[in-house]
Amino acid sequence: MKIFSAAQLKKADELTIKNQNISSTELMERAASLVSAEIHKRLQNSDIAIKIFCGVGNNGGDGLVIARHLIEKGYRVKVFVVNYSDNRSNDFLINYDRLKETTNDWPEYIKSEHDFPEIDQNDFVIDAIFGIGLNRPLEGWIAKLIDHINNSKAFILAIDMPSGLFSDRIPKKEDSLILANFTISFQTPKLVFFLPQTMDYVGDLQILDIGLDREFLSSEKGKAELISKHEARLLYKPRKSNSHKGNYGHALVVGGSYGKIGSVLLSSKAALRTGAGLVSTYIPKCGYSILQTALPEAMVITDKNDEKLTNIDHKMDPSVICFGMGAGKDPETIEAFKKLLQNTHKPMLIDADGLNMIAENKELLKFLPKKSVLTPHPKELQRLIGDWKDDFDKIEKVQDFTQSHDLVLVLKGSHTFIFGDGHMYINNSGNPGMATAGSGDVLSGIIAGLISQQYEPLAAAILGVYLHGLSGDIVAENRSYQALISGDIVENMGAAFQSLFAD
Repeated sequence: MKIFSAAQLKKADELTIKNQNISSTELMERAASLVSAEIHKRLQNSDIAIKIFCGVGNNGGDGLVIARHLIEKGYRVKVFVVNYSDNRSNDFLINYDRLKETTNDWPEYIKSEHDFPEIDQNDFVIDAIFGIGLNRPLEGWIAKLIDHINNSKAFILAIDMPSGLFSDRIPKKEDSLILANFTISFQTPKLVFFLPQTMDYVGDLQILDIGLDREFLSSEKGKAELISKHEARLLYKPRKSNSHKGNYGHALVVGGSYGKIGSVLLSSKAALRTGAGLVSTYIPKCGYSILQTALPEAMVITDKNDEKLTNIDHKMDPSVICFGMGAGKDPETIEAFKKLLQNTHKPMLIDADGLNMIAENKELLKFLPKKSVLTPHPKELQRLIGDWKDDFDKIEKVQDFTQSHDLVLVLKGSHTFIFGDGHMYINNSGNPGMATAGSGDVLSGIIAGLISQQYEPLAAAILGVYLHGLSGDIVAENRSYQALISGDIVENMGAAFQSLFAD
């Protein structure tokens, strides 16, 4: 699913109105009636008090339509008009009159702090004050109203965008924003819904298809693409019946040091579970018995040194090399890594200490094979590219970095971002239980396993991240977030592949 800017969505609205020969009021009615249907589906005519806060623009117009539909269904609804301006949108005025025809309980106006209504923590609050067009921070009594709503502890549903949140920039810490429990947004998600600095304001998210112009949506390039099951399915390569292990490549996993052999084990097992035909590991001697015992399917090559990597002499031609897990940063290991880079021409996957070695020795960047995949978490990224002002600045710097070095970069997080070939992809699988030791090692093995099967590195990264999260979701459903460990993600890769094609 594409993610568009506010300007692009405005253009989509305009084309929809023109090409479908409808008015903006009719489009608003369509969108808001879908929201009211979703609310009704969940509340099932409960006697809960619904308090709807409407601005005087189009977001407020949506709120008025929702109010009318809910009143017609028999709900106890009270509407408050947040009178922050003397200007009203035409669609707001039309739907204000329609609401007055529906109920004798006309909206109350909020013009100052003295007009704030009481909100009980058991109320159901709908935020329809500001939408995606907001371009300045909220101030004065309006900011205090936002805080008043948040402090009520009531359940808050935001319409299209939590009020106070911008579509194209990060708010300041002191800004007042609706802290929504749930957001229902129209047609496509917004980028700020997935950024670490702003995603907590959104709560749970649902996207409603309101029938915007299909030709525009399909032809227009988005700011990013959200990767869900549909998009992941399209990347999958089915296996041929007449095949053997050589058809699915040879992944070489290099890493480990004394006390950190488990990371290599996790990556190697993940590569096998993802379908690599062969997996070899290159580790210090101290890990030999561990690997041979715990993963008999893998071939093991050992360094001459007992406790660290000093000379990565593998004498093979693997399809992909996955490097860095548990490797440490000993000077001899860094030199061995440099020689490995100089003698490798196929795309590599670099993780963990491999990333830290590059961060501390930037000259290594020039030896990275083109289209190699880097998989940093935020701190590792900071060491690679330096500081950033906010999440938008971070995205811009990552895009510059990946394009200038012709790399694929997987930025791990609650929503993992994948950058490559000038595009940005946002993963939509996974859960908080995956914030556990070794989860990143598993991801590296999954992506390397896909590259070994001749997936292009960018496609391998996108599909690998999604499958990694999908496997984690399967584990969490059966074991809880707290009980999830990284080895569980590996063991449920088969279930993840099956789920990819389940209805």
